[in-house]
Amino acid sequence: MLLSWRKEADLRRVVAIAAAFFLVIAGLLLHRYFTYYASYDQGIFNQVFWNNAHGNFFQSTLSSQLSTDVIHAGELPRVDYRRLGQHFTPALLFWWPIYRLFPSPVTLSVLQAAFAAIAGLLLYFLARKHLEHRLSLAIMVSFYGGIAVLNPYLANFHDLGQIPLFMFGLLLAMEYRRWAIFGLLCLAILAVREDSAIPLFGVGAYLLASRRHPGIGAGVCTLSVGYFVLVTNVFMPIFSDDISKRFMIEEFGQYIDSEEASTLEVLWAMVSQPGLLLRELVTPLDGTLEYLVGHWLPLAFIPALSPTTWLMSGPPLLKMTLTESNSGLNTSIRYALNVVPGMFYGAIIWWRGQGFRRFGRSLEQVTPRSPARNFRRFWRFCLIISLILVPFTNPSRTFSFALPDSYQPLVYVPLPQQWQRAGEIHQLLAQIPREASVTASTYIVPHLSGRRAILRMPRIEYLNDAGTAETVQFIAVDLGRLRRYQVAFGSDRDRYNTFVPVINNLIESGQYGLIDARNGLVLLERGQPSNPTALTDWQTFLSISSTE
Repeated sequence: MLLSWRKEADLRRVVAIAAAFFLVIAGLLLHRYFTYYASYDQGIFNQVFWNNAHGNFFQSTLSSQLSTDVIHAGELPRVDYRRLGQHFTPALLFWWPIYRLFPSPVTLSVLQAAFAAIAGLLLYFLARKHLEHRLSLAIMVSFYGGIAVLNPYLANFHDLGQIPLFMFGLLLAMEYRRWAIFGLLCLAILAVREDSAIPLFGVGAYLLASRRHPGIGAGVCTLSVGYFVLVTNVFMPIFSDDISKRFMIEEFGQYIDSEEASTLEVLWAMVSQPGLLLRELVTPLDGTLEYLVGHWLPLAFIPALSPTTWLMSGPPLLKMTLTESNSGLNTSIRYALNVVPGMFYGAIIWWRGQGFRRFGRSLEQVTPRSPARNFRRFWRFCLIISLILVPFTNPSRTFSFALPDSYQPLVYVPLPQQWQRAGEIHQLLAQIPREASVTASTYIVPHLSGRRAILRMPRIEYLNDAGTAETVQFIAVDLGRLRRYQVAFGSDRDRYNTFVPVINNLIESGQYGLIDARNGLVLLERGQPSNPTALTDWQTFLSISSTE
């Protein structure tokens, strides 16, 4: 085991561990993508990157389909909709040159694996500033084995994957007093998303409360609050009304009565209802504790003893606790990565010797701790449990090749069947021209997202660059997957029952022709006659489905 106390190894072992971790995560993500288990968000980000590469910065029809104008006002998705109204993510431009060289959703999966691997390396060097090699290595391995780290990184590409990378870099720059780099990384963190100001505020709160760099800490807190208020109340509303009409209502609707609210109005509503605020803060207690245990487990619960952890992780934890239904309190969701840096840095500072009793003292005035043999065994046990839990929670169905998606009723697609099905889908999609507009079912969306106009089924109409309504040229749907999963998942059953009559109506009306169908995979093209063989396969599929 990596946590056994061996003779100190050189840096090559550290790099080898990081490289092995990268290969494993990249391999799992690529397998997930190529077997058509990557889903809608992977498509959104790929379309954003694709549009960025073609000069249409941050535009996406897939994001437009989720906008308040479409969901609430009934408007059509637009090709020129800028996602910055939903999430302000200029940091994605950092990776624009890489995507220009390798324009594919695969690039995003590899980038996400690289974010995680490099973040672990930075964490090792951060720990090494305070601790001896073996303990630093143990903390790095705990990061690579943490359920709250692995689950979000094994999902679709997302912007918050950058947070541990930038945060550990920021803390490393702080430790070595490289304030110019520190300042640049503050800006990089803020550029990740509008709410990344919240974990950055936690860094400022720690620097201020610990009296290590109180002036810098006060400045970071002021910058974080100012940026968050400015972006959510001035910049984002320029692009759309999503922040006030959708996200604030969906996440904090319990505090307000209106159908629209700014972030400042939500904050005021919270402060003016202390009873409701307290109730949301402490309930559900079991869910909150379970979430915290997920973060503490790979570090043998040490973060719970660290005031540094509570100061740094407190702001993002508070935000997730106060959201409606505490939807963010899930270690499989990307928001967990906002909490992770505080957990691991807090553990480093605790091992350095600064707990609650000695908090506020200079680190030079406290004595570093060293784990006893029994504790090292306990730590190994905790890390093993964390690693075991990851595949059994099956984050984003990444391990569906090895474990059932459902046990009761049993739903399992063996690995050979996954790849056979992937080959069938690939042959179907190869018939769609790269520049054609498309509507697709969820798990096909990422593979077709590198184009100007793509929607998710059942929508088929959008506004083109001229602002004119237009129907998509092709429709690609995997009904076989929905039929297989509908016995266990209500959402798949609802989609299946919605898509079948829609497809039948489009074929019968002559608006679209069925040009290919195989085992529940269907491809329709606008204005074309149906292929007789495809129609026969379609009717056979429907007849078999009706008897199941």
